[in-house]
Amino acid sequence: MISFVVKRLSAVIAVALLSSAALAQDFPKRPITMIVPFAAGGTSDVIARTVAEQMGIALGQTIVIENVAGAGGSTALARASRAEPDGYTIAIGNAGTNAATYTIYPKLPFTPDSFVPIAMVAKTFGIIALRKDFPAKDLKAFIAYAKANPGKINLGHAGVGSSNYLICKSFVTAAGIDATLVGYRGAAPALTDAIGAQIDGVCDAAASVSQSINEKLVRGLVVGSTVRLATLPDLPTSAEAGLPEFEAQGWNGLFAPKGTPQAVIAKLNAAARTAVETDAVKKRFADLSTVAPDADEHTPEVLQQLVTRDVEKYHKMLAGDAKQ
Repeated sequence: MISFVVKRLSAVIAVALLSSAALAQDFPKRPITMIVPFAAGGTSDVIARTVAEQMGIALGQTIVIENVAGAGGSTALARASRAEPDGYTIAIGNAGTNAATYTIYPKLPFTPDSFVPIAMVAKTFGIIALRKDFPAKDLKAFIAYAKANPGKINLGHAGVGSSNYLICKSFVTAAGIDATLVGYRGAAPALTDAIGAQIDGVCDAAASVSQSINEKLVRGLVVGSTVRLATLPDLPTSAEAGLPEFEAQGWNGLFAPKGTPQAVIAKLNAAARTAVETDAVKKRFADLSTVAPDADEHTPEVLQQLVTRDVEKYHKMLAGDAKQ
């Protein structure tokens, strides 16, 4: 009887493996949807569209971008977690959507185990930018102004739990100031309000705010990086500005629903790797002050390590921000 059960189980496993291999061999047969957890025009959206175009070429199928904004990215991740695990629905995420969100929204209908990592596709750098008529002209003056006017400075971000929110939290914590953090349904609407002087400034990634700084629509204050950015050579690093404690270097990665066959994950990973190594992506990333992962950082395992690290990191930082 035991022998029969073992043989039966072995046969089932063999059929499953053959089915997975067959699925991967034919994959993809139709367009793939990439869910972006924020409104169009923000950092995640720009990076997603840049990478998706080249991944589509590598896979021989179009990758369609679907923007699903709300709740700091958790609305989109809930949608992605419920998708059929066949590789035709994937999502782009970051330390906010795929790590900090579990502390901020403890009652989410998904967990880190609801997703399998595909690949890290970009490294990003956080910037604080102010409306162009803000009275403080440098970081030292800004901090002094903020301390003299507690709670009166408004800094916009892409929603509680987003990577931009983490930039804000890291900044105000390092600076020791009391500022009002204003959430939007994406980085682009926040930047629009900063340009229109509806808010005092934004916490944003270089990918989405650099152009506006260079066009003098807003004024860059500081970048949370160890080196200056080539696209913003006049913008001081946090150490140069006198606040080395402010660090804002992030990542963007691709995820699939739990249960997606490993053979399909491997095919998506290979396409992502090919995409970020193309001249088109390298040029676009350079224009955005965004960096592609190093050769040894393309694996799903590396992305999983980042998620595990940041879930713990932001749990310590954001425990007081949890939504009941």
